[in-house]
Amino acid sequence: MRGKVKKAFGHAPWLLGVLLLAACARQVGPGGTPAAVPAAPGPPGVDAARPPPAGVQRQRIDPARSSITIRVFRGGALAAAGHNHVIASRALEGEVDRAPQLERSRVSLRIPVGLLSIDEPALRAAAGAEFAAEVPDSAREGTRRNLLGPALLDGERFPRIELESTRVVAAPGGARLTLRARVRGVESSFEVPVTLESRGVELVASGEVELRQSQLGLIPFSVMMGALQVQDAMRVQFRLVAVP
Repeated sequence: MRGKVKKAFGHAPWLLGVLLLAACARQVGPGGTPAAVPAAPGPPGVDAARPPPAGVQRQRIDPARSSITIRVFRGGALAAAGHNHVIASRALEGEVDRAPQLERSRVSLRIPVGLLSIDEPALRAAAGAEFAAEVPDSAREGTRRNLLGPALLDGERFPRIELESTRVVAAPGGARLTLRARVRGVESSFEVPVTLESRGVELVASGEVELRQSQLGLIPFSVMMGALQVQDAMRVQFRLVAVP
């Protein structure tokens, strides 16, 4: 199995997913200062400005066929007054350096926060009964303002979320990546499982994982002393297509 995984990964890599997490969280530490979580040590991700090392082939993420979605859930005593939300990115940018040795493969991903979508009807319908309630345009726009505002992603100062792999290992059915995330200039590190499917010269990386904002040193957004809040747990789903 390990040999098969290495072969598939060599045709492209991984995953990503995530990080948008901060899209629904407030990044603060004691005294209201940004909470920095040390990134895991390891080699850097892809440097798109430089050619790949000898023997390594570079591929790119196809944004037309790739997406990341995050389902966030309302909480608190007044949860009924809020909505569950689906946040999505369909404008992913990224490169993957695929090497014959799995451990030498690297990936970098960039998520333009200004292009994030909020509560697309088709995505809400696909997310299940918990997202069946219709979200008015006014609520959708309000969520977008909060998401990109200075208390959350601060899109004007930090126009993108950056992800890069620091470690890649084989796992049943695919691989497990350690990713370094950079959101609002704050770094954190976490692991993501990835299912890999080779389709000729392309590779599809997909998966779904539950992440907690607190894993990244984030404090879930809340108002009215927690009566209305975003739950710590969220579901991240991704499908990435890497092409030559």
